[in-house]
Amino acid sequence: MTQKFASACGIDFGTSNSTAGIVAASGAHLLALEEGKLTLPSAVFFNVEEDTMAFGRAALAEYLEGYEGRLMRSMKSLLGSSLMDAGTEIGGRHLSFKNLIGQLIGEVKRRAEQSASQQFDAVVLGRPVHFVDDDQAADDQAQATLEEIARGLGFKEVSFQFEPIAAAHDYEQRIEKEELVLIVDIGGGTSDFSLVRLSPERRGMADRSSDLLASGGVHIGGTDFDKRLSLSGVMPELGMGSLLSNNAEFPNSVFFQLATWHTINFAYTRKMWRTFQDISPEVVDKIRFERLLNVVRHQAGHHLAMRVEAAKIALSDQLMTELDLAEAEKGLVAQISRGTFENAIAQETRRVCNAALATLSQAGVAPEAVNTLFFTGGSSAVPALRHTLAAAFPSARTVEGDHFGSVGCGLAVVAQQRYG
Repeated sequence: MTQKFASACGIDFGTSNSTAGIVAASGAHLLALEEGKLTLPSAVFFNVEEDTMAFGRAALAEYLEGYEGRLMRSMKSLLGSSLMDAGTEIGGRHLSFKNLIGQLIGEVKRRAEQSASQQFDAVVLGRPVHFVDDDQAADDQAQATLEEIARGLGFKEVSFQFEPIAAAHDYEQRIEKEELVLIVDIGGGTSDFSLVRLSPERRGMADRSSDLLASGGVHIGGTDFDKRLSLSGVMPELGMGSLLSNNAEFPNSVFFQLATWHTINFAYTRKMWRTFQDISPEVVDKIRFERLLNVVRHQAGHHLAMRVEAAKIALSDQLMTELDLAEAEKGLVAQISRGTFENAIAQETRRVCNAALATLSQAGVAPEAVNTLFFTGGSSAVPALRHTLAAAFPSARTVEGDHFGSVGCGLAVVAQQRYG
């Protein structure tokens, strides 16, 4: 007998990974989006050789196999920014970032419908508390862009929920008594917080406005940690910080582009190559300059970025890891310590903790009053962040959510409440 699913779903379009969830008889759960896996990496690869487009793990695989083309990741970070209108050139064609985001979310919708064996005509989309810090007009534009994209994909009903509130709905499904909870959702692009009062008696109520005491956030996430680790541990090996023969510093723009997921492709432009040609006679450190040229020449920036991301993840469990820089120079390896990483992200760590404390200040609640810190989001495992937040909320116990699934399941719960 075929199981009947609701016509509404929740979609968590993430900076690094995306999910789709529904509520069935057994409760809220995620739908398989790629070869039985519940997450779809938010990646698109345009294979110029075969004139095809791949998504998720398949996109990353084609890129790593060496096909000529263009890999796009972390496109969510472009929402609300001036880069949304810029687009990119792929195989001689101009494609807008809005169109690219639409194709990725459309693929999530198509795969979710295939997994559920039915179409969805209503959706609750997750959104960070702030797409853009301190710019309400840009924030509103980011949400409006997402809504326009969703409606263009065939959703007749489109609404939004803050991602940490969605995670709160997921957590509430399994608590046994009332708790004052700070939801800590540290994803690929943002760190978001919601202070909520949860209880078994409240979980079925549609109007929970009185239980949401405050929400806050800051535009810092896992991709920012990747960037800082890359600038600290990798880019100096490619010449960042070196001097030219006239005592001027080597231009930094290319290093920041290569260290930032959604700008890596900007390092491959003709303009950048002209810059290299112009400064080549002035370069003193020829070895590191050649490493940089190798990375740009072979468009290997995403290879390095993936290795940096893997090193970041490894340093959650290890005190030291090796980072292979073969794309820059065969046999080159960087030794990266957890201390190096923590020093690199110290400023971001403080800003995230300050944003959490500011969320409580909105509600006039003391940190000691919080019963539970509920962690979700793929970047919430960074030890420095955990230690800093634990110290700021000394009375709170720590609860682990599904780092990649809590928001998607919570959005499914909200979708059922809103659309039935």
